[in-house]
Amino acid sequence: MSRLPTIAITSGEPAGIGPELISLIEADRFEANLVIIGDDALLRQRARDIGQTIDPALSIQTVALNATAQAGRLDPANAGYVLQTLDIACDSCLEGRFDAMVTAPIQKDIINRAGIPFSGHTEYLAERCAAPKPVMMLATRDLRVALATTHLPLREVADAINSDELEQIIRIIDRDLREKFSLPHPHIKVCGLNPHAGEDGYLGSEEIDIIIPLLNTLQQQGLQVSGPYPADTVFTEQALKDADVVLAMYHDQGLPVLKHAGFNEAINTTLGLPIIRTSVDHGTALSLAGTGRASPDSLFAAIDSAIEQSRQPT
Repeated sequence: MSRLPTIAITSGEPAGIGPELISLIEADRFEANLVIIGDDALLRQRARDIGQTIDPALSIQTVALNATAQAGRLDPANAGYVLQTLDIACDSCLEGRFDAMVTAPIQKDIINRAGIPFSGHTEYLAERCAAPKPVMMLATRDLRVALATTHLPLREVADAINSDELEQIIRIIDRDLREKFSLPHPHIKVCGLNPHAGEDGYLGSEEIDIIIPLLNTLQQQGLQVSGPYPADTVFTEQALKDADVVLAMYHDQGLPVLKHAGFNEAINTTLGLPIIRTSVDHGTALSLAGTGRASPDSLFAAIDSAIEQSRQPT
């Protein structure tokens, strides 16, 4: 019988829905050993608030809050606590004590308000792992969308699109879909940057100058990439039939479609890391915190994906 993987789950922003989602996890639903990283007293109190209890089969590696946390009320004093949970989970994966990590949602602005520069899980974990190029990929049951740029102001996106960066991103997607998702020849459909994929240069030249020459080179080297496609048609049912993943040029080009397709079951996974990391694909939902109305479906899907990836042969 194969060894069960050990999966770390960080409990996220203490004022958000992450702590109470933990109380909805039934350990025997998952073929893995689950270790929760967070403040034990907070997790148990938030469970009681919504009429739940923490499954005794779950292990809790406790990290103490810096300040008392209240549902729905952010406190910069707990920014360090949030990052400490990430550090423990990430470092333990690097050391081989955990096989993967799953992250509950955090609040980027409150970490920055605490005086800690922070642009997101993806970038933070990449720096922690010394990974030169993280790639954000979100997925539902039937759709995967990867991003060429992540949390950038829209006016900076065009300047961030260049041949070297795109090649690195596409090669990471190709490698990780092979190694972590058992897709032997993944087909990557690449969006154009501009409306109508530039319309032969009338609506922008990035497709002609950067994207098309790169795709031609990669095709000649054996990668199954195609495009650039207009973003307003590549997400149609017919266009997606032969796609394993769509590479969008920027955050709001690809993610609105993904979230519309399966918000409650969508997950986020970071490619390009030496560890496996998945996450929910929603925010802290402060207005729902403490109400018991938050859905655990995305968290459960993220745990399932982490388990599946950890079982791939290395």
